[in-house]
Amino acid sequence: MKIYMDHAATTPVRKETLSAMQPFFSDNFGNASSLYDLGRKAKEALDESRKKIARIINAEPQEIIFTSGGTESDNMAVKEIAFANRNKGSHIITSSFEHHAVINTCKFLEKNGFKVDYVNPDKYGIINPRDIEKLITEKTILVSIMHANNEIGTIQPIEEIGKICKDKKIIFHTDAVQTFCRLPVDVKKMNIDLLSASGHKIYGPKGAGFLFIRKGTGIFPLLHGGGQESGLRSGTENISGIVGMAKAAELAGKEMNSENSRLAKLRDILIKEILKIPGTRLNGHASRRLANNANFSFQNIEGESIVMLLDKAGIAASTGSACSTKSLEPSHVLLAIGLSHKDAHGSLRLTLGKSNNEKDIKTAIREIKKIVNQLRKISPFQRIIE
Repeated sequence: MKIYMDHAATTPVRKETLSAMQPFFSDNFGNASSLYDLGRKAKEALDESRKKIARIINAEPQEIIFTSGGTESDNMAVKEIAFANRNKGSHIITSSFEHHAVINTCKFLEKNGFKVDYVNPDKYGIINPRDIEKLITEKTILVSIMHANNEIGTIQPIEEIGKICKDKKIIFHTDAVQTFCRLPVDVKKMNIDLLSASGHKIYGPKGAGFLFIRKGTGIFPLLHGGGQESGLRSGTENISGIVGMAKAAELAGKEMNSENSRLAKLRDILIKEILKIPGTRLNGHASRRLANNANFSFQNIEGESIVMLLDKAGIAASTGSACSTKSLEPSHVLLAIGLSHKDAHGSLRLTLGKSNNEKDIKTAIREIKKIVNQLRKISPFQRIIE
């Protein structure tokens, strides 16, 4: 059986999640807006799911808006806040290594009259809150900084950034797609106004996500229709997907501490052994990173070649983020933390999950060492760092 080490890209739907979803495909298939029994059952499932999600992040149920996933939630947060607050200002602050769902949305807004400042992380992939504070002006309407980076796993000082935004009366959004149910999140304590998350990163289904919108945060809806989701996201709700995401979140929330402890031990073994390979760098902070994330750069070889040879050996991994791995451009995340184009091309991301054990780690270490040695022997670059 293949060893799967790309859990930051997506996760398999766990059995308990699938069981919770199944009745809403063919038995309780009603539209939650309908008044008859099938519709009422769908509405009850929708309401209960909203409560489950809200409890996990210490929000109110009415502050949870269901979407199709993290990309829609990010677009919704950034665009709708921008257009809703255009009369107050046109300045947005984000980071240079956000997920493309935020980066490309900001570039779209720049073409439509908004000014965007992109804060750079340090060499370890950490954003300095003071750098954000320095950029704030009377025209700043939104700050958007991800909770943890999807490629290198670095965890940002979200609570401190949130405090700055609250004091300055600026709306604060965080992309928590990689941290929802992997790290504790309290939107009240962390001063978060909008938070994006997705079901398929936590052993739930694809096509289901949500956006937390703090009560009183005015936004400009981009989808118009039947007025579902408090008029903020029209369209018949994906009940099976929403139920599945809520069930997956409920289970992941209960297992968070024990699973993080288990994965961190495996991750640390992996990092320790892989760094013994000459000319290898760990990307991201050594400790302020997600428990399941290890990202490396290998000098003088291509990451795509490593991934393909690992796949041949029965190990699934990635180079760069899964959303853009077909691009020939080096990772914008790795460039942002100071890697050269050549070194950024030699990256490998391994993200662990429930199916992984120590045997998998040992196998991966053995295969990576063998593959790196094999590729360097045929590399056109002759200088190998000893």
